[in-house]
Amino acid sequence: MLTSPDEKEVRSITPTQRIITIVGVAGSLIGGGVIGATLAGPLTATAANNSAATQLTAASANPSASAGTFKSNEDATHEAGESAAVEAQENSGQRPGGGTGKFTPNEDATHEAGESAAREAQENAGQRPTVP
Repeated sequence: MLTSPDEKEVRSITPTQRIITIVGVAGSLIGGGVIGATLAGPLTATAANNSAATQLTAASANPSASAGTFKSNEDATHEAGESAAVEAQENSGQRPGGGTGKFTPNEDATHEAGESAAREAQENAGQRPTVP
């Protein structure tokens, strides 16, 4: 019952309307989550892969003193195929190979997909890459 022209009648929603509203809100949240995961998921995976490739590249480059101490692989299977020269380098605490010898770039399609233009240019010039 209205007592003045400024007052409005307050209505409550029925249980059916309440259920429909809750289902609509829940559906919107789930739908938004699915759309967000669909759009952001591949971007996150790409970012994670690029940072992993960067870390692997940095680890395989000539190590600096801050990179930590070299630890050789003393697994029996690894040791069976290892030359005496490489074992001597490992035993003296040196990283075997040390980036010497002829450079052969990795031209695998998966590797190439995550490679920067600067790195590809260095590889094409026959240089050992110094950039990720």
